[in-house]
Amino acid sequence: MISAISILLISCFPLILAQQPYIRDQLEDCDSRDNSTSVLGYTCNGFRRSCQAYLTFRAQPPYNSVATISTLLYVNSSQLSQLNSVPEDAVFQTNRMVLVPVTCSCSGQNYQINASYVIQAGDTYLIIANNTFQGLSTCQSLEVQNRIPARDLDPGARLTVPLRCACPTQEQRNNGVNYLLSYLVTWGQDVSSISALFGVDMERTLAANELSDTDNRIYPFTSLLVPLQDPPRSYQVTAPQPPPPPSGRSPSPALPPSGSSSRTWVYVVVGVVGGLVLASVVGTIVFCVFFRKRKQKDEQIVSSQSFESVEKPHKKEGDEEDSQGFLESISSIAQSLTVYTFEELKAATQNFSPTSWIKGSVYRGTINGDFAAIKKMNGDVSKEISLLNKINHFNVIRLSGVCFNEGHWYLVYEYASNGPLSDWIHNKNAQESMTWNKRLQIALDVAEGLNYLHRYTSPPYVHKDVNSNNVFLDRDFRAKIANFGLARSAEGQDGQFALTRHIVGTKGYMAPEYLEHGIVSPKLDVYAFGVLMLEILTGKEVSLLYEEGNMQLSEILNQVLYQDDGQENLRKIMDPLLEGKYPPDLAHMVFRLIDDCLKKDPSDRPNMDDVVQSLTRISTSMLSGEWAISISEHQR
Repeated sequence: MISAISILLISCFPLILAQQPYIRDQLEDCDSRDNSTSVLGYTCNGFRRSCQAYLTFRAQPPYNSVATISTLLYVNSSQLSQLNSVPEDAVFQTNRMVLVPVTCSCSGQNYQINASYVIQAGDTYLIIANNTFQGLSTCQSLEVQNRIPARDLDPGARLTVPLRCACPTQEQRNNGVNYLLSYLVTWGQDVSSISALFGVDMERTLAANELSDTDNRIYPFTSLLVPLQDPPRSYQVTAPQPPPPPSGRSPSPALPPSGSSSRTWVYVVVGVVGGLVLASVVGTIVFCVFFRKRKQKDEQIVSSQSFESVEKPHKKEGDEEDSQGFLESISSIAQSLTVYTFEELKAATQNFSPTSWIKGSVYRGTINGDFAAIKKMNGDVSKEISLLNKINHFNVIRLSGVCFNEGHWYLVYEYASNGPLSDWIHNKNAQESMTWNKRLQIALDVAEGLNYLHRYTSPPYVHKDVNSNNVFLDRDFRAKIANFGLARSAEGQDGQFALTRHIVGTKGYMAPEYLEHGIVSPKLDVYAFGVLMLEILTGKEVSLLYEEGNMQLSEILNQVLYQDDGQENLRKIMDPLLEGKYPPDLAHMVFRLIDDCLKKDPSDRPNMDDVVQSLTRISTSMLSGEWAISISEHQR
């Protein structure tokens, strides 16, 4: 019995006590991949996989306003202005420290929030990490995230920038730490002064960064985690910094008498471990009992018979107490989500008036001065909430809140003001504004979002319903993937595929192996993406593509890629509104990529990372100026 307890204690301690190592002086060693000093990001070892966290950023032109800082760091401008007690149109004084609220999430092995950045002339990974983002990222993590060699950074290409954030560990939670703030160290600062700035015991800050009294040196352009009980306040970063205590450190708490020290320590450890084990057992029982109730109706084999998504059969709603209990469980596992009252949503949508209606069961609301998309849903929404709560990517629609009322769920998403992609590529009046460059950028955005799902979520996820109705465009026509109701993890062999008897999706986009054998893998999304790209370039609905002389998509592509009159066939299949406005050689490269994505054998298809790299190279060629010559020759 004692041996078993000892093993349990040994196995539990690393998880409970693990904090985050300080990065030290590893910033300029851009070839290093040793994460023992967190150069690749803080380890995903916290109490939760997603949480509310905070960053600091010093206002520097051109990033010296609420709007520009919010855009650079991809955060909500309304929340940033409120946290810093300034209006949304405020411009900060140079070097003013700005507090930045973020949703920090696990991405693979590390915590991060993803921003997006377009490479400028003269940029290197080190310049982007240290100068533009002031140390909120590192050259090592940038190169690993984007998989582009440092020598191949081309101006105009877009990078995903992983920003450094973390969630509290179990030990920190037990000690009252609810938030971690990634503080950007500048010249002349030390752990004592930074801790005093936020009223934090220096010992806790040292522990959070795996530093000690004798090993506490910190460096400019690095992030130091500051453990907080309450959210930071604007006056803490704008008021004069208080001097540290005379001794240079906060007084340590009194130790217990030596005679009882060892016994007290053992009692505390056994009590904590016992409590965790008991909580796990009870939680497992509650989870199983609750979700057994939710699966009373068997799944059936259903295939889409129209060009619309078919959702799983809805289970009958249980009583309101069960639903309310589920709402509470959601709010407890997803700290970053806001739980709204129905009255708040009614006020946001003018009582769900027709003027607020967008489409289907989706309404536009105004919450804290920002537009939001509010979707009314029935059935089990736990899977979509759980997935979106773990995701933080520029090209994936962000879930910000949830509400339950009278048997209905209301999910609150970020608002994409230009609506679904289908409204733009199928509407002849709207198509005129859809230039070749814009279509190519939308395709790249979708590819980057899917690549994030496939490679940087743990476990990898498959969307399963990629189509032009599930891609939304923001005010800058940047694409956001939405509607994750059918998404599932690729939890089969080696995480590469899983099997299902429940065939659902959108007709025309579903891969052959899925329709015939129920195989679910990331290659399913690759196939659907190929269809989507064909839809984007031709401007035709999928149903019309399949009706082209009763040919399969492979036959259409064969005419463009492998026949002597391929250039003429390319002109025929492209959207007429693009006539003379696209480079034929690059268009041919895109169609070859589409052909690869639509291979019948999934093993012959590229993965989404390969697709991203291909589209990035094509986009870079567009920026080189050579395409203008190509278009001119095509017109002659």
